[in-house]
Amino acid sequence: MGDFLEPGSPAPDFTLPADDGTHVSLAQFRGKPVVLYFYPRDNTPGCTREAQAFRDRHQALTKLGAVVLGVSPDGLESHVKFRNQHKLNFRLLSDTDHRVAEQYGAWREKVRFGKKSMGIQRSTYLIDAEGIVHKVWKKVNVEGHDDQVLAALKELQATEPKRSKR
Repeated sequence: MGDFLEPGSPAPDFTLPADDGTHVSLAQFRGKPVVLYFYPRDNTPGCTREAQAFRDRHQALTKLGAVVLGVSPDGLESHVKFRNQHKLNFRLLSDTDHRVAEQYGAWREKVRFGKKSMGIQRSTYLIDAEGIVHKVWKKVNVEGHDDQVLAALKELQATEPKRSKR
């Protein structure tokens, strides 16, 4: 169980299998901001609401150049069903050995009904176009989180140096 990454830290690169049959690495999105969110399980109430909120805000997020990636320890078959059932328009990555979640500090001890266990703490990273962590939400409350991410992305876009478009 590692600590959460802090703003200003380089985001660790990773490669994970995605629900669309590809393998996704963080490095392939260099030049674009990335919304990397960790969630506990497919098809649970909070995770479903969070995924639907990112789905519904996808156009606004991509208009600002962002890529959205959801990560959980669920397998690809579960991700495909979850994506199809809720018509998700971004990739879900399978971190079955929770290696990436550990690197980002999202794999934590949790207490539920008095029982301790290890699992994903719902958290989100906004990573800038250079691969640096810009903002971290360490214990996400699903309600309104999409608005917070969109606002932070707008702030990031306003502070990033303007790149010449060729």
